[in-house]
Amino acid sequence: MRKFAVSTFAAGVVVAAVLTAGCGRNRDVEARNQAADVPSVAVARVESADLSHDMVLTAEFRPYQEVDVMAKVAGFVKEVNVDIGDRVRAGQLLATLEVPEMQDDLTKANAAVDRAQADVTHARDELERAKAAHEIADLSYSRLAAVAKKQPGLVAQQEIDDAHSKDLVAQAQVSAAQSAIAAANQQVSVNQADVAKIKTLMDYTRVTAPFDGVITKRYADLGSMIQAGTASQTQTMPLVRLSENSLLRLILPVPESAVPSVHIGQQVEVKVPTLKRSFPGKVVRFAEKLSLETRTMDTEVDVLNPSLVLIPGMYAEVNLRLAQGCVARMVPPMKRGWCWFRSDYAAFNPRVSLMN
Repeated sequence: MRKFAVSTFAAGVVVAAVLTAGCGRNRDVEARNQAADVPSVAVARVESADLSHDMVLTAEFRPYQEVDVMAKVAGFVKEVNVDIGDRVRAGQLLATLEVPEMQDDLTKANAAVDRAQADVTHARDELERAKAAHEIADLSYSRLAAVAKKQPGLVAQQEIDDAHSKDLVAQAQVSAAQSAIAAANQQVSVNQADVAKIKTLMDYTRVTAPFDGVITKRYADLGSMIQAGTASQTQTMPLVRLSENSLLRLILPVPESAVPSVHIGQQVEVKVPTLKRSFPGKVVRFAEKLSLETRTMDTEVDVLNPSLVLIPGMYAEVNLRLAQGCVARMVPPMKRGWCWFRSDYAAFNPRVSLMN
């Protein structure tokens, strides 16, 4: 009986253990089923974003101004003071020309001035002589006229008329001498103008820089014959090419749809892929007319380049902001690797927002 009781007790313990394990397994399965029934959603942090629209346009840097420096007179290159890559200031001497016959022309013009001044001196002397003759003739005529008035018939009328005629001739000679002086003075002015012209032409033999810039090309060497760059129909060889690179410009082809958003003074970001840098730029002018071929409007952006790190010809990408939007609360799009959370966690965590 004792052995039977022990066996019965052991069997009961085993049955109870089996039932207990079965119940626990059922509860785990039920818990997992309940967890699976709870929906899970993606969550993300709400951030502030600028609702503006940018357009990226590509353009090529150009010098703000560029010119081939020409000579104003024909001559031989006597000296060249600059070369490619030199930075020059406005008014700096670039080259000197030699015109041998110009000095002879200046000597001739100075001699003409001296002769004209001598003519002026001679005309003044003639005026003094004419005035003296006129005074004598006038005095003689006045005396004869006074005697004839006091004592009629004492002096013949023919003598009086001759004296009057001489007086008029002397007066005319004075006027002629005064006119000769004026003409001589005018000739002096003409000759002096010729001298000034030749001196100006001689100054033109010194070719100077019209503005601050960099010499980007050199055409002539010592002894080269340079023609005067005053006739557009001739192919005149310039001396050098000068570019102002401290300020560069970009000409952007803005599409027709973006034209209303462009305005003078608009700040833009200029990215230079070659240098991997960005520079500030500003819209300074635009054509206010669309190209019929491309349906774009040329818009110029100026970029300061005081250190000359930017080189004309480099390509640049300009971020042109077309519409200025407001700052709003935005939810970023889903990305791979984001965690999934239970909806009840999102509901009680104020830093998490549900994705739509």
